Amino acid sequence: MKDNYKILRLVLGDQLNAHHSWFKDKNDDVVYVIAELHQEACYTTHHIQKVCAFFCAMENFASALSTAAHHVLHLTLDDTVHYRTLPELLSVLIERYDIKQFEYQLPDEYRLKKQLEEFSSNLKIATKPFETEHFYLNENMLKTDFKAGKSHRMEAFYRKMRKRFNILMQGDQPLGGKWNYDEQNRNKLKSGDHPKVPEPLLFQNDISLIVARIKRHKIKTIGRINNSLLWPVTRTQAKELVDYFCQHCLENFGRFQDAMSCELDDVFGQKQWSLVHSRLSFALNSKMISPAFVVNKAIDFYLKNDKRVSLSQIEGFVRQIIGWREFIRGIYWANMPNYAQLNSLSAHNPLPSWFWDGNTKMNCLRYAIVQSLDFAYAHHIQRLMVTGNFCLLAGINPDEVEQWYLGIYIDALEWVEMPNTRGMSQFADGGIVGSKAYAASGNYIKNMSDYCGKCDYDVTQIVGAKACPLNSLYWRFMTIHEAKFSNNPRQKLVYANWRKKAQSHREEILQQAETYLIEVENL
Repeated sequence: MKDNYKILRLVLGDQLNAHHSWFKDKNDDVVYVIAELHQEACYTTHHIQKVCAFFCAMENFASALSTAAHHVLHLTLDDTVHYRTLPELLSVLIERYDIKQFEYQLPDEYRLKKQLEEFSSNLKIATKPFETEHFYLNENMLKTDFKAGKSHRMEAFYRKMRKRFNILMQGDQPLGGKWNYDEQNRNKLKSGDHPKVPEPLLFQNDISLIVARIKRHKIKTIGRINNSLLWPVTRTQAKELVDYFCQHCLENFGRFQDAMSCELDDVFGQKQWSLVHSRLSFALNSKMISPAFVVNKAIDFYLKNDKRVSLSQIEGFVRQIIGWREFIRGIYWANMPNYAQLNSLSAHNPLPSWFWDGNTKMNCLRYAIVQSLDFAYAHHIQRLMVTGNFCLLAGINPDEVEQWYLGIYIDALEWVEMPNTRGMSQFADGGIVGSKAYAASGNYIKNMSDYCGKCDYDVTQIVGAKACPLNSLYWRFMTIHEAKFSNNPRQKLVYANWRKKAQSHREEILQQAETYLIEVENL
């Protein structure tokens, strides 16, 4: 390392983009800083695998930059322990290396963006922010497509994205004549489908030193880990995972993307826990690979293997990335910081303690939570319609729900987690993300999974000692929020069915729900 540089460039833990224009040219006057920070490790209680994955990926990225002859300052928790915040560290480095200009890529989280803007505004040297060059839409595009407080619909946005970037298009029309094949992508996994579910590609990354460092600095974490990390922590590994998904999962992705299963554990010993999902979200959110790279690789595979991969499968996958992922980011930036305080349903109940250990008799929740603790992972329907649905029905404070999701999942960064949780899952934003609350009784779980067959509760019962808690809680939720939802065309039938029930039966159901809420810690 030299003693002085002209430019200091900050690379955050979720900005590991080797193809950023910063790295095209080598400059002896530039030093890159990549730092493990107590600030980032402790702003919420993270899953131990999440902390390890980011720290390991950062270390590997720093090493790759050094190998490419860039000047890199990689700092571990041991090096940054005396700096309470990122600005404190940067101030010392700017002085130590006689820096003349500070540069950074725009953070994807509001708190970091504001922190760096305030820090930069008080510097006596020049500063310059850069785009991350990762997403399909840059900041100016987001400002055009999204407005604060306005309800946006993903389907309209998704179609616009398809046209704008010419993805799965024939001229100005969608390939195959349809924009969306969602109705074909809601299949339950039956026992005959089990052989179609491949084992996930797992990596063997030694993180023993990182685990020891986390323990040494008393960083509070949740979840379980050994000294080997199964997640991709280099661009090479991320690309391997893309190829594996295309080869083994893509042909059934759309078909089974909403399915859930615990029976596969009995057959294969918990080897198929990610089903047909790509598990690319950590690699994407840390920017080791770009959404365009993933989409292009998947479409190229589809075009070369259209006898294996149907249009409905590739469309379902592409929609998740160019549609939902970009859409959620737009919602976040259009509505922050007020979005973080929204609680349109006035939900204030505390999160049950069993969310931290999975010790509940409800099999769907036990399975989803234990899997999350074991792997820092659950797929989107487990998050939305199992843990999220329970929290919605039980009136759990969205602040607590949000912190749980933000901490437990390896891919959870605030920009993507908050709108998915506060908006999509909990309807706390009053409809900015979705037109209806994604509330469901136990019947949804029965239709999309095999969880109910091994549950202590009976999914067919609404009242009684063995009645599935989701059933009565669902009717209580719909009843107390009738003024908000009864005029929604998608939910009029729900209220019509409720009114068909005898008054005495309705009262019995609501009392059952109140009893379950009182005894929520024992469910």
